[in-house]
Amino acid sequence: MSQALEGIRVIDFTHDQAGPSCTQMLAWLGADVIKIERPPHGDRARRLWATADDPADSYFFLLLNSNKRSIVVDLKTDEGKDIARRLVREADVVAENLGPGVMERLGLGYEAVHVLNPRAVYASVKGFGSYGPYSAYKCFEPVAQATSGAMSVTGEADGPPLLNGANIGDSGTGMHLAIAILAALVQRGRTGKGQLVEVAMQEAVLNLTRVKFTPTLRDGKPLGRTGNRSVTGGYADLIRCAGDGSNDAVYLIIPPDNPEMFTAVTEVIGQPELQKDERFATPPARARNAADLTEILEGWGRSRSKHEVMKALASRGVVCGAVLDTAEVLANPHLRERGVVYDIDHPTRGRFSVIGSPVRLSDSPFAPTRAPLMGEHTETVLQSLAGFSADEVRALREKRVI
Repeated sequence: MSQALEGIRVIDFTHDQAGPSCTQMLAWLGADVIKIERPPHGDRARRLWATADDPADSYFFLLLNSNKRSIVVDLKTDEGKDIARRLVREADVVAENLGPGVMERLGLGYEAVHVLNPRAVYASVKGFGSYGPYSAYKCFEPVAQATSGAMSVTGEADGPPLLNGANIGDSGTGMHLAIAILAALVQRGRTGKGQLVEVAMQEAVLNLTRVKFTPTLRDGKPLGRTGNRSVTGGYADLIRCAGDGSNDAVYLIIPPDNPEMFTAVTEVIGQPELQKDERFATPPARARNAADLTEILEGWGRSRSKHEVMKALASRGVVCGAVLDTAEVLANPHLRERGVVYDIDHPTRGRFSVIGSPVRLSDSPFAPTRAPLMGEHTETVLQSLAGFSADEVRALREKRVI
């Protein structure tokens, strides 16, 4: 059984997270992704969050670059640029997330690549896009959140704006770019022509934040921060459970248009009389008196683990979830059974847990995760795809171009 993107070749000039998360998704779906890294240390993500006494590739890098091939090329040399051009000629997709103007200075911008390979889809991540007042500015995850409105609506009402813990700026942008690439490949199937696809980090996070603009469009006022409370009415809050850990809690939602959930909650905690309590009789009342309801629910939950609380409420149709820390997620039996968290053996790291593809296609097998060793595929890629002889490869190694 073949995978959906089998036969699609991606030349990957991306680094860090936004670009690699995109090309990893394409690799999970079966594309042949060839990651171009710079000598002598490769993608700087190989050392991000790494300790000084651990020479192996960082887990940060391994989590974002599975199922790819890696080659090392010095793009500052004429020989290195020639290698890149020869690889680009064989590509279906060329992906990059380098700083503004970097690919153009290397002679590998969209116009140059389009001349070399008119069928190639050229996929670019930029912090603020390729034009506009901010286009020359660099952007990282927190800046994308700050400039999109996301940070302004995250945090407690009386506290400062906060970063979202999920990397919606980096990986969120990567997923938007993957969607754009797939659309461009479908269009190429009709027209035979590639095109430039671009996603700006600011705009990707704005897209993920867009429903928060609902009240602003209604009354012109900026949306405030509400912490864990609901912004749409009804009741939502964090319920403390047994244990002294900061994550010993369950997040509970009783939407205003699902009153049966409140009935179920009162029955689960053994206090059905709360249904007639004027403080909680209607969704607006529950929203106004959220603190009182939280206190009651915590009085019940404090003698039960968060997993027991989640099971008791969720089994009755109540929307809730235990707050799982990162260690608990890696051991979570649900995620393990679904195969999105599993263990692999790595040549230098040994055995460790990885987070796999969240996408399931019935006609494609779930791809095993394999993180690239730096330069591991350099020789085979250059000979098979770029037409270099063994002697030419040896000469390039001697000159430290690869």
